[in-house]
Amino acid sequence: MRVVFAGTPGFSVPCLQALIEAEGIEVVGVVSQPDRKAGRGMKLTPSPVKQAALDAGIDVITPERLRNNDEVLLWLHDKAPDLLVVVAFGMILPKSWLDAASIAPINVHASLLPRWRGAAPIERSLLAGDSETGVCIMQMEEGLDTGGIYACKTLPITDNTTGSDLWFALSPLGAELLIDTLPKIAAGLTPEPQPEAGITYAQKISNEERILDWSLTAASIDRLVRCFSPRPGVRTQVTGKWLKVIAGSVTAGSHKLEPGQIVATAGGLDVACGEGSIYRISELQPEGKKAMPAADFLRGAQLQTGDSLS
Repeated sequence: MRVVFAGTPGFSVPCLQALIEAEGIEVVGVVSQPDRKAGRGMKLTPSPVKQAALDAGIDVITPERLRNNDEVLLWLHDKAPDLLVVVAFGMILPKSWLDAASIAPINVHASLLPRWRGAAPIERSLLAGDSETGVCIMQMEEGLDTGGIYACKTLPITDNTTGSDLWFALSPLGAELLIDTLPKIAAGLTPEPQPEAGITYAQKISNEERILDWSLTAASIDRLVRCFSPRPGVRTQVTGKWLKVIAGSVTAGSHKLEPGQIVATAGGLDVACGEGSIYRISELQPEGKKAMPAADFLRGAQLQTGDSLS
């Protein structure tokens, strides 16, 4: 089978590598997003998928847009793909691209569809307190993640699961399911329509969502911290300076303080949250400094009960 692969971040690379290594599959081309500035020097840097394709000697293109772009569409048709495999590409594929695959356009989506269609399924499943998530192999159509499902695999979410945990677990799980499912698709497997019940949308994460709102419950704060730990992290302010919260936990007890006020500083930095709950910060990163245990920060911060984080 001739495959054109579309993807951009590191999450997509295991699927690409699995396709390269699979018997009976030839990756004839890769499309990824254009190089972006990154690092301290802000140098133009290829996406992880582009770099993996170059390392494997595969023809790769990085167009700024796909719609109304005859040049890239001609490139796609010249590849004559049987399958178009898309994993976290980051651009909407026009119908002309979806129609180019002789068998089907396929997407590896990091949720249990129809729950969490859209841009940020990993983050939204954790933030919502879901007990499980997974990956689905979906036939693509013009709607947002509305196509029929070929196969799914589930993954549990525990009270300790972080966003990084899900990222690094779902990526190889998707690659494994992809390689298992593609021969069945080529042999005539038809997708099952998604159910109408249970549809939710995973909107892109905004920067504002990563600023802690201490009026939320400690359980919600805990999910936020775990979702974005260690990068890009969630932030709060203390004495007018930003503080990144890296790790913590819901702690026993209750309070009658205003949300954001410090409840205690023994054993960690205990902060008052909504509904009388308490969140204990165990690891943090002050502005302009390295990450450290909360106990080390408290020794020099001169904070006390009743002081506020905002």
